[in-house]
Amino acid sequence: MVISLLLLFSSALLAGLAVFFIPNLNLQRFKVVLSFSGAYLFSITVMHILPELFLESGDIRFAGIAVLTGFFFQMVLEYFSSGVEHGHIHIHDHELGHSQIPYSLLISICIHAFLEGTLVAHPSHGHSHGESHTLLYGLLLHKIPEAFALMSVLVFSMRNKVIAVLLLVLFALASPMGLLLSHWAFDHEFFELNWFIFLFGVIAGNFLYISTTIFFETSPNHKFKANRLLVSVLGAVSAIIAEYLL
Repeated sequence: MVISLLLLFSSALLAGLAVFFIPNLNLQRFKVVLSFSGAYLFSITVMHILPELFLESGDIRFAGIAVLTGFFFQMVLEYFSSGVEHGHIHIHDHELGHSQIPYSLLISICIHAFLEGTLVAHPSHGHSHGESHTLLYGLLLHKIPEAFALMSVLVFSMRNKVIAVLLLVLFALASPMGLLLSHWAFDHEFFELNWFIFLFGVIAGNFLYISTTIFFETSPNHKFKANRLLVSVLGAVSAIIAEYLL
């Protein structure tokens, strides 16, 4: 679990700090990276999380309600985060003023990151909790554009870069905290299994919303882009290979 904690923290921190070294980001290339991460996230949700969720649940309808709850809950979070969860870098001067801390964005993105971390420690008959490499890799791929987009907003909205970095560290700690607390709660039987099943259903709904949104945002006006299709297929195939081999 220690390695998972370090990877979750460092991936978010390093991806966010990369903003200082890539001042002129090529948005087209960034969207290609998003397409890969979105396809991988969607694939592990369909192949791994949802089947396991319905297998663990004694009531399929209860699991379905949890997924729907997560899907619409993510819509609410996105209202405050402006889509940073799926790498959305779109800043307007009238939305954020310089030297202002975007509290609503930071809180919503930290809630999302905390929930992500709980997924890595989920109980399962298929593997010991915390040992699913496929899920971990999916979260890491998701965190890179997520942290980069967040730091872009923080740097734009604040003159003090030190505070921006400290807020990035706070965000980077959210997923490890989710992993630690959910691991502790499961080991000490703090919640009944149904509560964990509902929580993981909510996260599955989050991922379905985020991954499908990535597909729509990287293909505006539904224009066909061969390179993004190829990258998306590559992301899905990578998830399949990881699921069978890791």
